Amino acid sequence: MHTSDELLVKQSKTGDYGSFEELVKRYEQKIYALALRFTGNKTDAKDVLQETFLQAFRHLSSFREESRFSTWIYRIAVNQCLMRRRRKKIMKTVSLDTPLVTRKHDELTREFPEDWSRSPDATLDNKELKEKLSGAIDMLPEEYRTVFVLRDMNGLSNEEAAKVLNVSVPAVKSRLHRARMFLRDSLSDYFYGKEKKS
Repeated sequence: MHTSDELLVKQSKTGDYGSFEELVKRYEQKIYALALRFTGNKTDAKDVLQETFLQAFRHLSSFREESRFSTWIYRIAVNQCLMRRRRKKIMKTVSLDTPLVTRKHDELTREFPEDWSRSPDATLDNKELKEKLSGAIDMLPEEYRTVFVLRDMNGLSNEEAAKVLNVSVPAVKSRLHRARMFLRDSLSDYFYGKEKKS
């Protein structure tokens, strides 16, 4: 039987460590993937993961449950990523062999030209495309990349992403649109070059 996040939070607040452990198990892979995309290396991502759940545990009693637990934990994780980046003061890139998490190519490029999906090279199994896409995502300005990662890679809704980032839903939509347009332009050059060669 599946126990809701809400019930697990309530039980955790009463000192039920097993319930909090269940919350950790539910979200650790998603938080790790998010942290890996932002920090660019596994060591930093693990540190962010650990610090995220440590902060969540410490402040669980102050979580008023006005938003979903998933929104709250993502907000903590994003803040941890941004603080770590500020401390390092350098932009790191995700390893080119890091798989893109939770999104298939056809979902990611839903708004891209339809004929791209018919290209035999247009698949995330293709190493060259993965590298190009990963590099393009890393070149996004931070505020656009953050929205893109939350929405298109982690599957949050516009409303959830807005709550995580403490911005309006129109701001999320605008940033996501700009991020997708940037990626579309970047990948358009890639596919145009492939067509010219064939």
